[in-house]
This record gives sequence, structure tokens and C-alpha cells, in this order.
Amino acid sequence: MGIKDPDAIPAKCEGEEGDSKKAAKRAAKKAEKAAKKAEHKTQERPSGDASHVADGDTVETADVSAGRYGQPAMNQSAEHLDRQLARVQQLTAERDGQRLWVRGRLHTSRAKGKQCFFVLRQQQFTVQALLAVGPETSKQMVRFAANVTRESIVDVEGVVRRAPQPIEACSQREVELHVSQLWTVSASEPQLPLQIEDACRPDAEEAEGAQIRVNQDTRLNYRVLDLRTPTSQAIYRVEAGICHLFRDTLTKKGFVEIHTPKIISAASEGGANVFTVSYFKNSAYLAQSPQLYKQMAIASDFEKVFTVGAVFRAEDSNTHRHLTEFVGLDLEMAFEYHYHEVVDQIGSLFTEIFKGLRDSFQTEIETVRRQYPSEPFRFLEPPLRLDFVQGVEMLREAGVEMGDEEDLSTPNEKLLGRLVRAKYDTDFFILDKYPLAVRPFYTMPDPKDKRWSNSYDMFMRGEEILSGAQRIHDAAFLTERAKHHGIDISKIQSYIDSFKYGCPPHAGGGIGMERVCMLYLGLDNIRKTSMFPRDPKRLTP
Repeated sequence: MGIKDPDAIPAKCEGEEGDSKKAAKRAAKKAEKAAKKAEHKTQERPSGDASHVADGDTVETADVSAGRYGQPAMNQSAEHLDRQLARVQQLTAERDGQRLWVRGRLHTSRAKGKQCFFVLRQQQFTVQALLAVGPETSKQMVRFAANVTRESIVDVEGVVRRAPQPIEACSQREVELHVSQLWTVSASEPQLPLQIEDACRPDAEEAEGAQIRVNQDTRLNYRVLDLRTPTSQAIYRVEAGICHLFRDTLTKKGFVEIHTPKIISAASEGGANVFTVSYFKNSAYLAQSPQLYKQMAIASDFEKVFTVGAVFRAEDSNTHRHLTEFVGLDLEMAFEYHYHEVVDQIGSLFTEIFKGLRDSFQTEIETVRRQYPSEPFRFLEPPLRLDFVQGVEMLREAGVEMGDEEDLSTPNEKLLGRLVRAKYDTDFFILDKYPLAVRPFYTMPDPKDKRWSNSYDMFMRGEEILSGAQRIHDAAFLTERAKHHGIDISKIQSYIDSFKYGCPPHAGGGIGMERVCMLYLGLDNIRKTSMFPRDPKRLTP
């Protein structure tokens, strides 16, 4: 068989040769694109990681931010860093250009291109922080910042810079923090039962229905989150201020702080609204009031006393202002000739508290008002004092029908508060000379008319925040009044015996701390001012 002539092999046509060249070009471009993609991925890997290329070699890429971000090992106090942490509240325009460290919670974050903005929150104060890819900031660091979960605690180093325009969403409006280091101190779980920004939303925005509303039960079920909001932080600082001003004012006036039992042998004020507890082989009660012990201290020649402590009321009242456990601010003092000496002292105490809050807690008050708008609290110096019959007359003039010796209902109290505000321009007033029939057994009757008593209530924004009276300091008369109220004398014998050995005339009152805070700030529910509220339906957290 002969060999074929090479010239006999058919040649490729001109069109086929062109297609082959085009295919080669496409393959070259594809390979070039794949190489660039592989190189890009290699550059994005954190320092120390390796990227495999086609020939099997390994290439490491540098992270210019390595060692300046991340999540270190859990803090077990292994070392003490010589580092000062600044407070967010201190970040002002005067610190422009300063490099410093701040610890706070990552409130919100937003990644945008090669930048990440996040808000750092420290109690009720917030500041905007910024990370941007640059010569000293890597993409890896920006990506890390964008992935830090909300509510995580972070340490941030950065330079304070004046903001190009006011940052309305933050408390520190004039500045922002340009971040150079970011370390996660304690990471939060990614799924939160409530979002802090939702819990911070003003009532007016919630009413529009455009945003998520966090209801009261959700807030209380996850109280540890709800208490982180700037508003909650401010509320409890105002409340702490009330306690401080109460203590400080009375101490300066010669009062002595005492501490009274909360487990007692008999109901403090009679009635059925008392919690019974097992006490070894017997039963005991949780104190409804420190009343009896304050009086016993007066009989012991302390003259002026006060106490701050838990008070328990077993009332099945599911209202905006009732709790089964609250903090009582109680005081008692001996007087010389008339119980109005005590009324004036208590009125002066409230004036000092109101002035102290106004002068020292404006930042906190404004923080609360941004979420829960209210009218500024108004008061007179000295406070307004009306007789009970005057209050009843004002209500009757407004169309309310009620008897002379009938106690004020909650709606009537609120109406009277509005009438007093309109007529006297004050949110705080004292109502004196209550009907004897509606007061406890130890209340001193009015000597001129037995229908009335030497007792008084004090009101803020139309709601009662203090109930007080001159106490009966004569053992025989006290026994008579206790029997009249159907109280078992044997259970309060030690209390009655306290007055057998001489006791000065005295008076006092009990204040609900949470109510004072609620009403001063114009809030609508006492559960906003009770850190972990107890009511008939809530015993946790």
C-alpha cells in the first residue's frame, strides 16, 4: 500500500482557521480573569491565611490592620493594662484631634462600600464611630467591624473629630470617632429578643404605626435589655437622685436614718392586704409599712427619723400606679405644739427634692422627655396647702357629686390635680384634714370636729404620693381606736405598750419612691420606674 502524497491531505479552509484563533483568545481571557480572581481572593484573606493558586504554590498576603482588631481571649484578669478609658459623655468638640480609648456597646452598625459606621453606646450617651479602608485600615478590619453583633461590648481606639454636620441620632452630636483599633470584649448573641433601637423609639413615632412597637410585657420579660436604653438609664439616675436628696435633706435637718423589720408579727395597718409567710412553726407577715417602728423610735427619744426600704401590699390592683412591693421613703418626727410643724417640714422636703432634680438632672430629664414627652413639673415655694373640704368644693364646682366625708376616688384625684394646676399653677399640693372614717386606727382625730382628722395627703400631677397624719401617742386612746377598727389588740400589744411610758406628740408620712419618680417625669406607668416590678401578675425576673 503506497504512502499518500502529502499534497493530497485536505487543507483547512480559511473560515475554520479564524474560528480557532478566536477560541484561543477567549481561553486566554478566561485564564487571565481566573488569575485575577484568585489574586483578589488571596489579598482578602486575613494575615497568616494562605491561598492556593493553580500551580499548587501557597501565597500569603499582608493585613495592614493585623493586631489592631479581633476578639481576644476571655478576660480573666490575667494582666493589668495601663490604659485609660474615656467616657462617651466626655467626647466633645473641645477634644477634637485627641486619640483615646472608649468602651461601650455596639448599638447599631451600617456597612457602606469600603466604610463601616457604627454607634457606640455607653449608658444614656452615644457617639458615632467610623472605619474606612485606607493605608492603615484593611478591608478585613472593616468587614470584622460590620459583623460585630449588636449589644456586644467593644473597646475602641480612635481620634475624636468634629462632625461635618450635627449627628442628630447620637447624644454627642458635634463629634465622631475615627477608629484605629476595635476589640470585642464580650460578644452578644446575634438574635436579640428585642431591638434596643425599637425600645428607644419615642411614643409619637410608635403611635404612627410605621415602626415596631415593644410592648410592656416584652420589656419586662427581657428587662436586662430594656434597662440598657438611654431612657431607662436616665430614669433610674433620676430615681437615685430622689433617694439621695431625700436622705441628704433630712440628714441636714437633724433626722436619723433607721432600719426597721420587714418580717412582723401582725399587720402594720390592719386589713387583709398583707402577705402571710411561714415563720418556723408559726406565721408572720411582710410589713405593709414601717409605721409602728418609726413611732417606737420616736418614743425612744430619737425625735426625728427616716427610713428607706421595701414595703409590701397584698392588693390585687392591676393599675398603672400599684405594685405589691415598692420602696417606701418614710419619716417621722416629734413636734412641739401642732402637727402642721411636720406638714411644713415635709412640704419643704419635697421642695428641696424638686429643686435638686431640676438643677442637677437636666440631662436625664431631657433624655426621658425625648422618648416620653411631658410638661415640665411645676411647684410653688412654699407648697400649696388646701383643706379637704376646699378640694371637695372645687370638685363640686366642676360637676362632681360626692359626700362631705367620702374619700377621693382615683378619677377625682386626677381631676382635682388638673383644677389645682389651672388655678394655682402647681403640680404639687397638700390636702389637709381628711375624714377620720377613711384613715388608719392610729390617726389623731380633729379636736374640734370628730368627723375630721389631723391627717393629710400630698399629690403630684393629681396622684397621691404621700399619706400621713398626727399619730395617737396615748396608749389608752390608741387601744380604744384599735378596737373601733376591729384590730386584735394582742397582736399589737408591744406597739401599744410603747406609749405607756411617755411619748412626745408626733407625726409623719410614707412616700412611694416609684410614684414620685413616675409623676415627676410625667410617665404613664409605675413599671417604668420600678427596676424589677412586682404586681399581682408578675414575680419574675
